[in-house]
Amino acid sequence: MQNQGHKKDPIGVFDSGIGGLTVVREIRKRLPEETIIYFGDSARVPYGTKSKETILRFAKEDINFLQSFKVKVIVSACFSVSSNALDELKKEFAIPIIGMIDPGVNALSNESCGKVGVIGTNATIESDAFKKKLKDKFGDIDIYSAACPLFVPLVEEGWTEGDVPELIAESYLTPLIEEDIDSLILGCTHYPLLNSVIKNVVGDYVTIIEPGKEAAKLLEKFLIDNNLRNNGKGSLKVYLSDIPRNFERTVVNFLGEVPGGIQLVNLKD
Repeated sequence: MQNQGHKKDPIGVFDSGIGGLTVVREIRKRLPEETIIYFGDSARVPYGTKSKETILRFAKEDINFLQSFKVKVIVSACFSVSSNALDELKKEFAIPIIGMIDPGVNALSNESCGKVGVIGTNATIESDAFKKKLKDKFGDIDIYSAACPLFVPLVEEGWTEGDVPELIAESYLTPLIEEDIDSLILGCTHYPLLNSVIKNVVGDYVTIIEPGKEAAKLLEKFLIDNNLRNNGKGSLKVYLSDIPRNFERTVVNFLGEVPGGIQLVNLKD
């Protein structure tokens, strides 16, 4: 990836809603000196139930909005975009774009990659994006996938612990456990907030991989390799296409901090 940006230019991050703030959280931990512009398309969430064509169209609009801030690199925190539209987006836009699929796959090694489980939205799982990338890297390995659509509303309602999420997790994950998976990729921005519940269900012997953390590492490497890492004071600006109910509580749960301010923007549909 190459870019003609400057060190002080911001990093752009987008998602179909506020879930991508879990990725921003990891970027802020690793790169506190960087300014981040976040756009969450909360008026049109979720992308995971939309067609591939609609996901691509929405993603283009999201990227065009971020480019108005002269960002030096863009992170697609949306797994549905990363799995259904990233190749097309990279062809259309000159700006470097980091998705969620490669970071999740790259976290595995030949030694640790035995039987791999992947969970995500319907769009992510149906795309087979993780399966294709895993096969490309590791060859003929065993991959078991499961869509977990109820995880998203659970997290957004704050049900991240207790009997209810654990029973739902057991229902989704039992088929993967029965296949003796040794690694599990969390293929959705919301799922890290259910990490403890998922860990209780799959057991300590299963390695849980959070692509958001790996994407932050990849972003840091990109900035260093291209001499774009900032050495000033970082900040965060959050833009949403709709202000959902109870958003303040939810944003803090995802981000781990109170954002300085949230601005409402209207993207032309």
